[in-house]
This record gives sequence, structure tokens and C-alpha cells, in this order.
Amino acid sequence: MHSPAQHSQWRVYYPFVGPCDPCPPILKKWYVIPPNVTMPVQPPGLPQFTPQEALRAGTLWPAYYSPYNGRRG
Repeated sequence: MHSPAQHSQWRVYYPFVGPCDPCPPILKKWYVIPPNVTMPVQPPGLPQFTPQEALRAGTLWPAYYSPYNGRRG
């Protein structure tokens, strides 16, 4: 999987660490936002993938491609 810093779709947050929490703290959590959140309106004339590439990427437009792989194997 790619490093979160390589993609602008990755965000980070720092969860609250309670003083009485018995579990080891998770200091930093990463999550992915969908590309349409940062570009909600599709501008005209966007470049398109070829049909074969679009099937692999899951979208017709490279601007809406997300590198997120999920946690399932």
C-alpha cells in the first residue's frame, strides 16, 4: 500500500488519549476522503481513462480515482 503522505486524499487526526484508558494509545489515525469531496462539481473536458483502464480503476476519470485499497485481503 502507498504511504498516506503520497496522496492528497489522505487525512490524519489525533484521537483523545484518556489518562485512565487501559489500552495503549493510538496517537495518530489516517483515513481517506473520496475525491468527489474535494472536487464536487465535475468540470467539462476532464481527461478519461480507456475503457480497460476505467474498469481497473473503478472510474472513468483519473481525477476521481482513489488509491484506497481497504483492509480486506
